[in-house]
Amino acid sequence: MKNTALSHIHESLGAKMVPFAGFNMPVQYEGINVEHEIVRTGVGVFDVSHMGEFLLSGENALALIQKVSSNDASTLEVGKAQYSCMPNSDGGIVDDLIIYKIKEEQYLLVVNASNIEKDWNWISSHNDLGVDMKDLSEDYSLLAIQGPKAVEAMQSLTSVDLSQIKYYHFEVSDFAGIENVIISATGYTGSGGFEIYCKNSEVEQIWTKVFEAGAAFGIKPIGLAARDTLRLEMGFCLYGNDINDTTSPLEAGLGWITKFTKDFVNSENLKAQKEAGVTRKLVGFEMVDRGIPRHDYEIVDADGNIIGIVTSGTQAPSLGIAIGMGYVTLPFATADSEIYIRIRNKDIKAKVVKMPFYKK
Repeated sequence: MKNTALSHIHESLGAKMVPFAGFNMPVQYEGINVEHEIVRTGVGVFDVSHMGEFLLSGENALALIQKVSSNDASTLEVGKAQYSCMPNSDGGIVDDLIIYKIKEEQYLLVVNASNIEKDWNWISSHNDLGVDMKDLSEDYSLLAIQGPKAVEAMQSLTSVDLSQIKYYHFEVSDFAGIENVIISATGYTGSGGFEIYCKNSEVEQIWTKVFEAGAAFGIKPIGLAARDTLRLEMGFCLYGNDINDTTSPLEAGLGWITKFTKDFVNSENLKAQKEAGVTRKLVGFEMVDRGIPRHDYEIVDADGNIIGIVTSGTQAPSLGIAIGMGYVTLPFATADSEIYIRIRNKDIKAKVVKMPFYKK
């Protein structure tokens, strides 16, 4: 089990630690609902240093990214980031990722912790273009400082005007006394804030100064359990749950990051799928009757026929109701469709709703 550079701090703070993607990670400190609320209304800090980072450099770096990813990275300017996914050859998804254009001919790819080796091997297998690839995953840490008070709480730590960094843009600048830190207006919570990329040797200083600066704003450390409830309220996909090697980006509602203005791995088949139409779709749903949906529960119609599968589900702390995401056959994919979740052999009523569930 790997530790992040901050694992000893989480343990000293009394975090409940669990194995996640091969890492010893804090799942919660004070409790999921409390931590969730801190991020929705104030500011909280996640250690997400388990994520993977690959640096791709050289004149063909963009060409390689264009080949393996579904979105159009040619639209990126220096200082801008893009959400994308890597389709596999069978119609599914190798991983979803964020692509950062660091400078001309240099890009940072941020991938899911559980897929670091798989993604590296996949991109490498398509690198017949002489692109210089470096796996920085073991050397870099990542903090997600999230919540509506993040800008105000963190402004004293940097010379950059944080309020001017637009969503999915970033600056490479000073932060908490460290130079050349990536300050990115990205996150996985839907409540605003920043992600801070730095070297492992720098992250403890940054962590300490972040909590000093944020003390007056009620800043707290937040665990992975609240990260999951926050992202689910926004309808954000989680790799391994809502998307995987067998789910098409078009089925998953990721058509907006699947650009057929270029050729990429399996683009012809995905284009044909778009033209023919998908047979199932990822939808959001709210429980009408009492019950909490969980990953892999069956979704059925009023007659008990299986029409799909739950991919994510929880009691939503901001909403006070149980919500979920899942794949259903097309006739049940429209808003207000009545569906049932099979929970311990009972079919519990739910209805399909538009995402995000949480609206500011």
